Amino acid sequence: MKSFFIKNKKIFCILSVFVGIYFLFFHNLWAYKLLDVDETRYVDMARKMFADKEFFTLYLNGDYFFEKPPLYFWLESISFAIFRHVSEFTARIPIALQAICTVFAVYLAGTKIVSKKFGIMSALILATTLEFIIFAKISMLDMLLTSCITISIFSGFYTFFAKDKNKKYFWWLFYLFSGLAVMAKGIPGVAVPFGVMFFAGIYSKKFKEYFKPQYLLVGFGIFLLTVLPWHILMCKIHNPLFWNEYIMKHHFARFTGSDVINRERPFYYYMIVIIWGFFPWIFSFVSMFADKWKKLKYISYNTLDNEGKFVALCTIGALFTFLFFTSSGTKLITYILPIYPFVAVILAKYWLEENISKWFRIFAKIFGCLIFIGGVASIFAKLYLPEQVYVDIFDLQIIVALIFMVSGVLAVKFVNNKTSLFITYVVYMIALSGFFAPKAFSIDYKFGENDLIKYAQMAKAENMDIVTYGMGRRYCLLYYSNDRKIISIKDKDIDTLYKYLKDKKSIVVMKNNDFEYLNKYVKHDVMERGRKFSVITEQGYYD
Repeated sequence: MKSFFIKNKKIFCILSVFVGIYFLFFHNLWAYKLLDVDETRYVDMARKMFADKEFFTLYLNGDYFFEKPPLYFWLESISFAIFRHVSEFTARIPIALQAICTVFAVYLAGTKIVSKKFGIMSALILATTLEFIIFAKISMLDMLLTSCITISIFSGFYTFFAKDKNKKYFWWLFYLFSGLAVMAKGIPGVAVPFGVMFFAGIYSKKFKEYFKPQYLLVGFGIFLLTVLPWHILMCKIHNPLFWNEYIMKHHFARFTGSDVINRERPFYYYMIVIIWGFFPWIFSFVSMFADKWKKLKYISYNTLDNEGKFVALCTIGALFTFLFFTSSGTKLITYILPIYPFVAVILAKYWLEENISKWFRIFAKIFGCLIFIGGVASIFAKLYLPEQVYVDIFDLQIIVALIFMVSGVLAVKFVNNKTSLFITYVVYMIALSGFFAPKAFSIDYKFGENDLIKYAQMAKAENMDIVTYGMGRRYCLLYYSNDRKIISIKDKDIDTLYKYLKDKKSIVVMKNNDFEYLNKYVKHDVMERGRKFSVITEQGYYD
């Protein structure tokens, strides 16, 4: 049997890769509903684009949508056309594929510049990073942006190592994918790649090389051909609205201030995000910092070997990406995704070092103990969780206990064996992604979204419009009602609310927490009561 495995080693390695990819990015993509707010919003817009065959102007709930460029929506429409229907699965497939492209770009760069082992380790660290996994399973724009930025910058980095006759091709790839990044999400798509390459050129003293005509002129032409046609068309059709909304409001004003979408965060916000987002590798990342911080010093680029150069360039990439998004007036969890390919490369070098330091052992044990305790805690969840919450997570109890406790024991056991410990981390995250994540997403719906999906389907069945009171934007109502008209009423606008309560062609949805306030002004009955939201009907004003 052993000789059979050795003889067919390559086949088993390939099968392992496909199994890992499936459980990391594809398993049960269809098993949970689209998440409110952004996933339902963007997929509904893509569905409308596909249905109306209007591939240039974006629409949301019947109005123009000038917040984003169209690349994401084009990819979604292609997926809908290939599979010939719109569903959770067909909506998520393009983003899962973008995640794989990002991992593959890291693998190729690491393999070509350093070694195959380095490329595999870098790619596995990225593929099994918690935040990367989560947003590979949700149909949003940020994974597409991350993929384009990663391919662009790593193509730029590779120009430092490629033969002179091949450099132009990688420069052209840099400009092409920078353009695609702009078409994915606007300003970050040009600011991050060009900013990283600017400082990389300064550090490596290769900045003058950037201006060779076959690199700059052809490359910049490719960039403009990628970016300008759609923008010019929109300006021609929708100016000045497009200019004011897309350029001024949702790019410049949104970057310089948080008041556009009310997402003000402290400057250290992304430090906190990375602490949980880079799980489980954050433990070895902290141990690396503890080991190296006293030895940090400026090292000339030309004195480094290829591994050192690549890591130094990725350090510039990570620092610039972090500072760029930290300086933004608007901060969302997903924005920091492009940093993970860089930190995966940086950490791979640390894992490949032969010595096992004191700090490495300490943090490996901390990780093992914490997840083991998490597994034990899940067994006794009934003792300390509210009854309804316990019922919600009951299906996860055995899975969490098994995955966490076994992985915790193995992590402590293999603390002196880097290869076995690395495999433990990877398998642990594959198991979480494949068996835990879909159920975790499903639990999230029980805290209100299930109510809204039910009411949306009611409106669709009864051919009624949907009126929401004091709820803000809940696009799952739009998507799951198949684009029924959504009318939002602000808090305390009782007169408008009463008008729609009397309208038999609408259903009125509101938060249960608002009942006490509403009872002071309007007599109403609860037609459908959910856990967080309900549908109400009118009885009349109080005298």
